Amino acid sequence: MYYQKTVNANIPGKARRQILKITKKLKRLFENPVRVENLQTYYRLSDCGYDKVKPPYIDNETCLRNFISQFGQKNFHLIADNVNDSTWERINELYPSITSSRTTFGNGAASFNMALDLALEQTACEGVYFVEDDYLHQPGSYEILIEGLELGADYITLYDHPDKYFDGGNPLIEGDGEITKVYLTKSCHWKLTNSTTMTFAATVKTLRKNESVLRKWTSSTHPHDFDLFMELRDMGSSLISPIPGYATHGETKWLCPLVNWEALAKEE
Repeated sequence: MYYQKTVNANIPGKARRQILKITKKLKRLFENPVRVENLQTYYRLSDCGYDKVKPPYIDNETCLRNFISQFGQKNFHLIADNVNDSTWERINELYPSITSSRTTFGNGAASFNMALDLALEQTACEGVYFVEDDYLHQPGSYEILIEGLELGADYITLYDHPDKYFDGGNPLIEGDGEITKVYLTKSCHWKLTNSTTMTFAATVKTLRKNESVLRKWTSSTHPHDFDLFMELRDMGSSLISPIPGYATHGETKWLCPLVNWEALAKEE
């Protein structure tokens, strides 16, 4: 089920062309709904993350516990990069049955590429969710993510990034908002969005199709997520997020709006 309104002819030319190209593709997909057989999750955790200002309720253990409570341990793959012995021991104490790998890459781009390698081994119709270690997820996130994948978009994020709601945070934003289209599924609204972080989902089929672009922007020590999604957008790939969001990045400046994330963290 979806709702689509004609694209306003007054919006800027390039953005209008991109949206028309993406929505035309999405309309075809709506007529042949995607069915996701399984969801594989690849969770990347490190004790040596980037320097960010985070709320006191955001830490590796809380975010991991929250994620497993929402997505479970089935088809869960943990990549623990540059973790100290106490962290590794704690992971194995709390979750002795999960599939986990301890690595010493020392950067997020390399651990993402390992996750991508593992994901590409799965069958084409399976869903894949790449997750960083400083995210919280609301109850129902698993079902919403599957709903988004089966809507037919190429890429899904559960994070409604606040940089889309004010000028200066994202170079494509004008007038405190982004040019978009809104769709309705059985549980929530979705909007087309221009970019997200390295916590996102897609089918294996889509990842195989865009592997060269995914590798290109994760070939250094730091993933260039904005550039990655800009190139995918220029190619006609769609990225959608639910509104309001079902997940947040755990950085104080960039918390997903309209959700009491501190209360959710304290429930874990």
